[in-house]
Parts: sequence; structure tokens; C-alpha cells
Amino acid sequence: METDQGSRHMLPFQLQFDKPLASQVKMAEWNPEKDLLAMVTEDSKVVLHRFNWQRLWTISPGKCITSLCWRPDGKVVVLGLEDGTVSLHDVENGKLLRSLKSHAAAVVCLNWEEDAQVNRDTSGNSLAFEDRTTRFFPPAPRVPRMPGLVSGETGLIDDGQDSFIELSNSSKQCFNILCSGDKDGVLCFSIFGVFPIGNVNIHECDIPMTTKDRDTVCRLLNASVRKVALSKDLCHLMVACSGELVEDIVESRGCQTVGDSMHGFHYLVLDTSIFQKSKNELHQVAQQASNIDDLLHVVRTSLSVMHKQWADAMNIFHEKFDLLTSLINDHGLDSSPQEEFLSLLGGARTSPAVHQFLVNSLGEVGMKRVSKVVCGAGKELQLVVLNHLQQPAVEIIGFRIGELRGLSRWRSRYLGIGLDETLVDNAVEKAGMLLVQVERFIRVVSSVVQQFANFFSWLLKCIKQLMSEPSDQLLTYNSELVVVFLKFLYDQDPVMQLLDLSEADEEIDIDLETMERVKELVQFGGFGDSKCLRRTLAKEFQLMEHSFKEAAQMPFSTISIKICCKNLLPLFPLTSVSASTRYIPISLSFYEDASEFASSNLTQEVGFTDYISFQIPDESFLDFANCIAVVRGFMNDSSNVKQGRPLEAILLCIPSGYHCVDLALYKELQIVMLLNKINDTGENLGDAWMMILQASDLPFVHISGTTQANNWELYHLKDSILHLDMENEKIRSIPHNVVPPLSVSASRGVACVLAARKQALIYILDEYEEESLIRNDCLFKSLQWLYSSCCCGWASNTSSCRHQCEKQCMWVF
Repeated sequence: METDQGSRHMLPFQLQFDKPLASQVKMAEWNPEKDLLAMVTEDSKVVLHRFNWQRLWTISPGKCITSLCWRPDGKVVVLGLEDGTVSLHDVENGKLLRSLKSHAAAVVCLNWEEDAQVNRDTSGNSLAFEDRTTRFFPPAPRVPRMPGLVSGETGLIDDGQDSFIELSNSSKQCFNILCSGDKDGVLCFSIFGVFPIGNVNIHECDIPMTTKDRDTVCRLLNASVRKVALSKDLCHLMVACSGELVEDIVESRGCQTVGDSMHGFHYLVLDTSIFQKSKNELHQVAQQASNIDDLLHVVRTSLSVMHKQWADAMNIFHEKFDLLTSLINDHGLDSSPQEEFLSLLGGARTSPAVHQFLVNSLGEVGMKRVSKVVCGAGKELQLVVLNHLQQPAVEIIGFRIGELRGLSRWRSRYLGIGLDETLVDNAVEKAGMLLVQVERFIRVVSSVVQQFANFFSWLLKCIKQLMSEPSDQLLTYNSELVVVFLKFLYDQDPVMQLLDLSEADEEIDIDLETMERVKELVQFGGFGDSKCLRRTLAKEFQLMEHSFKEAAQMPFSTISIKICCKNLLPLFPLTSVSASTRYIPISLSFYEDASEFASSNLTQEVGFTDYISFQIPDESFLDFANCIAVVRGFMNDSSNVKQGRPLEAILLCIPSGYHCVDLALYKELQIVMLLNKINDTGENLGDAWMMILQASDLPFVHISGTTQANNWELYHLKDSILHLDMENEKIRSIPHNVVPPLSVSASRGVACVLAARKQALIYILDEYEEESLIRNDCLFKSLQWLYSSCCCGWASNTSSCRHQCEKQCMWVF
């Protein structure tokens, strides 16, 4: 245990590691369930470390990373990118699991929250949503691999990996919501992180405001989201944002404003209670829809893979056989390749062009190569259809959309979340039509491959005869099929016509008899599309995908409308544009409230109070400087019932000579702060301090939660500022100049502090956590020694614990 020099007092916050960094870190987040730390470097690489600083993997998305968070179970790390993409990565290896383009601007904040309450029915019984698909179908297919590429080159999931399937198996997950916010003020919500369920633009939120003579509404202009946090019951979303608050009196929602605007930093609470009220319905819809979306990706990729395979085979075929056309022209013949082959089939004398082509240009070796490529591609197409497209994917899509159809008919429950029966019925019909198209495609491919093989067998026999070689051992051929091939397949490609998206709008010729039979089936019932056979497979898939997305868009739109603004609290003014974009230390969290306010709330099983802590820029208020603000209870104060802890706040003044670098809300109502020591000119002196405050012991002051024009509530607390005393607080000196971000783990009781000289310092914040972490490190060292004698190659130089605690090591063994 570390002790202070010259004394016997133990230093708080045990220093565990002091490690150099290859590059400076701009984001860091601890895993909520494991001793893992994810860090994002300045060059936008993601590095995952264990607590003992063992590096597990490093990935580079190729784009600037602007935000980072974890899934609540710690199995997925989420990245927000500058182009508006949200990508999900497997914690085991960093593999890309899913990528969603939810935003049009940089994603600057992420929050993934799990419902703390158990799903129950109207009788109070626990609900478990069964996925019935496994009763009737094999496991969902994996995405086929693009031909010619090795594993990992396309970002597709390897055959031996189950991470993507685990992520997609939503029925085994608790109901959870991923919220993402961008710099343009748009907030997006996704169930399980993969199914978009709503969004809201804070510029369009009606915010209640009280003026001198009336109550009105106001709007936020030029707003940018900084931090978001969903409540534990998913009923509220707390948003910290910057923007210009103006009164909105124009019915057309124009840009005209009245009175003075309030440009600054604001605390916004949104009503997201629809997630809690309809979580059972949303859970079941998201379970089916997210799996359908995964299968659509399988179908889309399967079509692309088959298109490439067949296009490559046809390119080789035409590359060889187009030489015959050139030879015919060179010999001055007025005929086509098909006519020359038909003459050869009829027993006529071989023309010089055909003889030269078969014997010299193509040859036996070339003929076998072309036959192997084309017939091999045909068999690969059939395998992709059977293993990925038909029964595994398309049939499961039809079954799952049928499940949604059953839910949509329960109008009393599912119409309220926007599940439209008519749109779902249309998607069911399109899924059935796609299955018909897939079955037709199988028959077309089988017929085409058979005729190609028959044509190649005949040509190979002709080559043998022209070269006066024996041809008795060759496969027999059908002359009639050769004629059919030369007339309908030699210069036409029905397989590519069904697969090529560029030909998706072209209609396929269908004989009148077949069309009449289709019309009779339409009259019989079951479907109403009589032109389905005139469409290609690619076009049918586009229509089915569009119909499904249209049906899924209705819940998205319905939920988006039901998310509204409840209240806004102006925090502090921003005096310049640069102040709006600079880094401001801020932290949002929810704590279980055990006070008398929570016990009076009879409507909730567990009471939670929202806390926000932030640094106030010195130029915001002239009457005080170097202050930290803590606000709590705004969520309860904004409730219509107004139960729970009232809105309270306090200003904390940092001692002179110190500057707050970053802060984080910690467990048990604690606040962790990083302070750099500065001189009179504001320059860093090279060392810093880490401090922990107990927020529950602070003398909070009640403030008004009503938004009023030109009124900053925190300014009225200037006469009740609490001045912090470094000697009376729990602090520790750090012999480095520190930089943001500060990353703390409430579940593990540790903190990662970053030094300006590219160093990472890991501190144990709780004394009782130290023994547990040391024990875990001993276990890792012991296992490392045990594995050193195995064939896995995990070598260790020593078997002893670096803490020299023999008793603990014996307990490990």
C-alpha cells in the first residue's frame, strides 16, 4: 500500500499501473461487467485493454470516431462516427457486428440503457417471449462469403463465429434502448441497438416558457447535443445541450423571434414513457423485425454473391467464344456462330473459321476450362440458394412477417405503436412472391447449367473428332438440347436477367397460357399480384424489402411523435461561438433515491433521481468563477405528478490555483474530479490532484424548474457557493499534468487518468476493491504460468505473483 512521504498515512486511490501510450487518448470507457477498458486514440483507433494492461485487440474503422459506449451486458462496444454511422463491435475480437446510418451528422454521444423492471403481464406474471421460429426451421443462415476473398476482407462474419447470431437473437436479451445524439440536435433510438424505433429533433421540440405576462413556448436554435442519459425505467431522457433558446410565436415555425434570446448550455428532459408503457409490444415487434432485417441482409448478400459468380463465369465464356465471331469475319463468311454450330451439328462440312476456333483457339484444354468454370458457377449458385437463400432465409422471412401479421391483428395493443395491418399484409404477400421467384430461379439455373453441360460435351466430342482422337469415352449429349441452347442461350442469359439489378425494371416475357392461370389463382384468393412472374428475382426482392421497411416505418413514426419535451432548465450562458464548441466537463447519471422523497412515491417500485454535474466557464457569470455545479431532481420536478425529490442545485468553488480538467459521477452519490495545478496566468505547473466528493452530504438549495425568459437559475446561487477545502476532502496528488477524459468504473471501483505526456494511470478508488483486484490479478498470473507448459504457446517467465502474496496464490491454486 502506498504511503505519503514523511508520514504513515495511507494514500487514497491506490495507484495500480502507470503505463505509456503510443498515442494520446480522446475517449475511454470501462466495460460495465468486466475488467476491460476501451480507449479511442487521436488517430481514431479503438484499443481494448484488460485491467492488467494486456492488450486484447486494436481496430480502426477508417473514419473519425466521435463517441463511445458499451452495451449494458458488456458484450458489445458501440462507436459513433463522424459521418453519422453507429457501429457495433464484438468485445471478443472487435469484429464489426452491425452498422447503422442513423444520423446525417457526427454522432457525439451514446447511451445504452437496459430496462430495470421485469416484463410482466396484466396479472403480474413474468413474461418470456418465445421465438417459435426454432420449432419449424433450422438455425438462421450466415452471410455467404464473396468468392475470391479470404475471411476478414469483406467485413462479413466468418463461418466459425457466432457473434452476429448472438447479437441478432433478441429474444434472449432484456428490453434495452440505444440512444444516440448528433451535433445537429437529432436523437435516435434503437431497440437492442439494431432496430430503429424513433427519433426526435430538439430544434422542433415545443418547450414551455414563462414570460412576464403569459405562458408560451420556445424553441432551441443551432442546438448541439453534448450528453444523453436514459432513466432506469426508460421513461425519461435527460439531454445536456448547447443552443439558443428563443420564444416561438409564429405558427408557421419560421425563424422570426420575439424578445431576447438565451444562448447557452441547457438541461432538457424528454418524455420517453412510451418505451415503458409499450415495452412488451415493442419487444415482440423488435424481436421479429430485427431478425427479418438480418435475413434481408443475408438475401441481399446472397444475390450479390451469385451475381458476381455468374458474371465472372459468363465473362470467361464470352471471352473465349467471341473469338469465333472475329474468325468468321476474318474469313469473309456471312453467318453467325450459332449458324456455324448448327451446320456442324447437322453433319455439314466444317468451315475454316470453326475448325480454326475449335482446334487452335479453344482446344481441348480451353474447352474443359470453360466447362469447369461455367458448370462450377452454376453449382455454386444452387448451393447458395439452398444453403443461404431459399429455405433458410426467404422462408424464415415469410414466417416472421406472418408472426408480425398476427400481432398487427391485435389492434387494441399494437395499433397504438403503429403496427399497421394493411402494410404488414402487403409485406406478407411480397414475401410469398419472393419465395415463388426463388423457386423459379432454381429451375432456371438447373436448366441452364444442364444445357451448358450438354453443349460443352458436344463441343468436346467435335474437337476430338477434328483432331482425329478417340471420343468413345466422352459423355453422351442430346442433339435437341444443343439446338435449344444455340437458339435461346448462346447470346442470351436468363440467369443474369433474374439477378442483375440494372435489369430489375425490365419485364420478363410470359406466355398467355401461364398468365391466364395466374389470373385464375388471383381470383381464387391468397394474393392479388397477377404480374409477379413478369418481374425479376432482384426486382421482387426490392419490392419485398421496400414493403417490409414501409411496415416497420410506421412504428418508427408513431413512436417518434409520442416522444416530447417536458421541460428545459437553462444552466449557464455561452458568450461566444468558440465557447459552444469547446470541451466542457459534464457528467449525467441516475442514482437510487433512499430519501424520504422516494419513500413517498407510491407509483414506482424503485425511485431514481437524476444528477448532472458540470463545470461553469469563467466567462459565463461575472460574479463568480472557477465553479462546479451539481443539479439533481429535474426529472421529478418536470413530472406532471411532481413526486419524488424536488429540483435542487449547488455551486462548488474550486480552490484558487487549481482548474477542473474533467469530472465524473461515481457510485454512491460521489463525484470524482481531476484538478490541474495552475499559476496566476493559468499555465499548468506539471502536477494535478484527484478528488472525491460525497454529493449526498452537500447543502443543496431548492431552485425553480420553470423556464423563464432571461433567467439563469444557477446565477441566483452566487450567495450560497460552497468553497471546497483541499485539506478536508479525499484527495490524491498526481505527479503529471492530466488531460480529459476521466473514465471511472462504478462496478469495479477503478479510474483511468490520462497524463498529457501520453501516459495512462489506473487507480483503485475503493479500498475494499483493491484486495479483489489483486486476487484477480494473481489468478491471471497463475493461469498464465499453468498455460506456459501447454501447447497453446502462452508463455510466462515466472510463476510467482508480482504482489508476493503467497497466501492468496495458494488460495487460487
